Amino acid sequence: MRMRPTLTWEPTGEHFPRTTSLEPMVDLVADGGVVVLSGAGISTESGIPDYRGASGALRKHTPMTYDDFAGSAEARQRYWARSHLGWRTMSDAHPNDGHRAVAALRASGHVAGVITQNVDGLHQRAGTAPEVVDLHGSLDRVICLTCGDLSARTELERRLTEANPSFTAVADRVNPDGDVDLADSAVRAFQPVACTACGTGVLKPDVVFFGENVPKPRVERCRALVDEARALLVLGSSLTVMSGLRFVRRAAEAGKPVVIVNQGPTRGDRYAAARIEAPLGVALGELVARVGEG
Repeated sequence: MRMRPTLTWEPTGEHFPRTTSLEPMVDLVADGGVVVLSGAGISTESGIPDYRGASGALRKHTPMTYDDFAGSAEARQRYWARSHLGWRTMSDAHPNDGHRAVAALRASGHVAGVITQNVDGLHQRAGTAPEVVDLHGSLDRVICLTCGDLSARTELERRLTEANPSFTAVADRVNPDGDVDLADSAVRAFQPVACTACGTGVLKPDVVFFGENVPKPRVERCRALVDEARALLVLGSSLTVMSGLRFVRRAAEAGKPVVIVNQGPTRGDRYAAARIEAPLGVALGELVARVGEG
């Protein structure tokens, strides 16, 4: 599955119903067998902006594409300088009430599985178990494009800090992909490092860049989760990128109910039984309280 470099999506003008009532979500989850598909909107309350909301990152920032990263040493230098700075914020971010609510629903058996489009690892830090499927990978791992070696991001950060003792840049905000805006002068002074396993390989975060393929085994795991689910609950995603939207289509085509909770219209509204306009932390906290009472 290729993650198409679709950075923006504009509503077609068609009207799809929306509500502020949580009843459709409560009814959906109360019966169990629900798979959650989460997007950047669930992490905004942890201080990580989304891409496409009112203050979304795409208004100021264009995410790195795979072709740019793989084809240009200059692009890689720019990426690692900015991502090194952004990692400090990403690694310090804490799960919010929305992440904790999903973990509670997974533990109670109401949620059968979690697929996240996010790369921040906050579902895992909230205690969601068993495994969350990171559709687009995770920033806490690094892969060598030459030899395929996987390593921990913490080790890379240690090496980058040692290689750049004079790097003192500061960022005002971090983007959902862990990138930040940084002056060209700071970028030019930054020294990336090579893979320690093979000695010369190009290191890349183990995340799916725009224009890159989502690994097939991961796609198959997501399809299996959706196929085995009774229903699909989408949390905080505009579903602009096809890699997430196709699971909504798959569920709807199989006759499974889909409920979307998002602040703003989504590309999947036509497939939803309901689209709820609500802040996720408060909405999911109430959901946990209500299904726990049922």
